[in-house]
Amino acid sequence: MQGVLSIALAFIMFAVALGLRPSDFTFVRTHTRSVIIGTVVQLAGLPVLTLGLISAIEPSPGIALGMLVVACCPGGNVSNLLTRISKGNAAYSVALTLISSIFAVALLPFAILFWTGLYSPTANLLEEINIDRVRFILATSVTLLIPLTAGLFTAHYRPQLAAKLGRIFMPIAIGILIILIVVGVSTNKHLILDYGTETLPLVIIHNALAFTLGALIGYAFLKDRLKARALTFEVGIQNTGLGLLIVLSQLGGIGSAAIIVASWSIWHLFAGFLLATLFRALNKSNEQQTAASIK
Repeated sequence: MQGVLSIALAFIMFAVALGLRPSDFTFVRTHTRSVIIGTVVQLAGLPVLTLGLISAIEPSPGIALGMLVVACCPGGNVSNLLTRISKGNAAYSVALTLISSIFAVALLPFAILFWTGLYSPTANLLEEINIDRVRFILATSVTLLIPLTAGLFTAHYRPQLAAKLGRIFMPIAIGILIILIVVGVSTNKHLILDYGTETLPLVIIHNALAFTLGALIGYAFLKDRLKARALTFEVGIQNTGLGLLIVLSQLGGIGSAAIIVASWSIWHLFAGFLLATLFRALNKSNEQQTAASIK
């Protein structure tokens, strides 16, 4: 089963990489400051916020582990779509997704071990389930690195093939995630009943704080409303499919952690779409006010 999950994880990373273009690095070079700010918020800001939230509410170790895994995941491609819907800076969103995806290959296993190690209940939990840290780092890095590199090379040297494969593979990848969520929910019904009243409010609060963090940093430091919108979605929308596969394949399939990650994968789409719709409504309102003032 673990081998099947690892293959699924590799396939999803390859599908994601097909949608990334090396040409997106051009934006990184011309907007270095804003990309650095966005990347730091994603890689450090959200985990710090999550650690603070966990320390304040002291959830069960499994739930805390799930929250930290989510916080360590890179932004998802859905953030690019929501940024476009909200009429934010789509190029900035794509650049951040590209950078965070690459950093995920190099740092994700280290980040998960680092942040979980700072909260003693999750550190103890990993000791109890006897996680081989070296094996975890090597297995996760290799499973992410090979397909990501293959996808980037295909996108760079064979862009037409990458576009064709992307149209086929991405729906399959989404289908795999949906199946994993359904299977995870059905096999952990007792955990949902036991933890449901605890997990859903935590997921909602955690996700709302993530969106808020992205918005506050964006509006305070980027001085660009459209970039701030993009950063809001990059921090609030995480690649929870990646996180769920890591929990299931590399972290012992801890049920409460999987429930948190799976719940995030559903809730952040709902919350993100509502937020994008709100931004879009604000755009129309501002346009109408501008038109009225000109008249």
